[in-house]
Amino acid sequence: MQANIISVGKFLPKKVIKNSEFEKKLNTSDEWIVSRTGIKERRQLELGKASSYMAIKAIEELFKNSDTKPSDIDVIIVSTITPDMFFPSTACLIQKYFKINDCWGFDLSAACSGFLFAIETANNLIQSGKYRKIIVVGVDTMSSILDYTDRNTCVLFGDGAGAVLLEPSSKYGILDCQLGIDGKGAQFLNMPGGGSLNPTTNETFNKRMHFVKQNGATVFKSAVKGMYDITKKIMLRNDINNENLKLFIAHQANKRIIDATASKMKLSNDQVFINIDKYANTTAASIPIALCDAYENKLLNKGDNIIMTAFGAGFTWGSCLINWGIDYE
Repeated sequence: MQANIISVGKFLPKKVIKNSEFEKKLNTSDEWIVSRTGIKERRQLELGKASSYMAIKAIEELFKNSDTKPSDIDVIIVSTITPDMFFPSTACLIQKYFKINDCWGFDLSAACSGFLFAIETANNLIQSGKYRKIIVVGVDTMSSILDYTDRNTCVLFGDGAGAVLLEPSSKYGILDCQLGIDGKGAQFLNMPGGGSLNPTTNETFNKRMHFVKQNGATVFKSAVKGMYDITKKIMLRNDINNENLKLFIAHQANKRIIDATASKMKLSNDQVFINIDKYANTTAASIPIALCDAYENKLLNKGDNIIMTAFGAGFTWGSCLINWGIDYE
């Protein structure tokens, strides 16, 4: 018995920011951004709204696509590095909105790998036998922590949310997951200000410590190696090869990272899902949005083998093998 995805949902803000917007303010160009990242545009949430708003919208779509009611939900797991506030959790705000009386939940922070960490957690909760219906949502409002004077980071990210509904299955669902962390990578991708180490002060604000900081070259190399190594482990352990793998859904951080990883795996182009050109890097929302897009575009059939893989701040990384269990109506 394992957790099976029975419904998906996503939300992208209406506001589209094209690369040309950055040409007006930074020493960059559309050609430079596309060639370096594969990104053409991204979405930005309007001021006054936050991650819980996008998560709720994605979950509402998820409910529309299933027979499940909010009152059926046992657990809500939210993967995010941009919660509405440090506390209470975003999961509590979602529970309040849907008026679910008998459930519990929490936020999980693993950056770009967060959705996979949440999926593995949900799978284990369902396998315990205590819980039958769990919502996992990946959501990030990256525009709230970007330094729009730093062309090396601000062009890379977008806002969005993706959600999945899980329930037990004896045939379909999450067949295997492997996750990892290495704190030696913390110095290369982080947001130094705002925590207990560097509480918010005039000094931390003036030093622009409340924005994403990244060593792009180190992250690039580590991401390719990390995603390739852990995905190969999953494939070997489960007798998955390029013939019986339908779709490879990597975290949409950079098209060159995805291309390099797929090339090492010797995958064909039609096995590799790409949507970074439309949404940029939505951090924890990246994989569930991609999963939703793939389903909406009828790229997935019941019984297909899918591998999802990610690499993020921490460093964190993971890979999950799923046997797809949703039919098209």
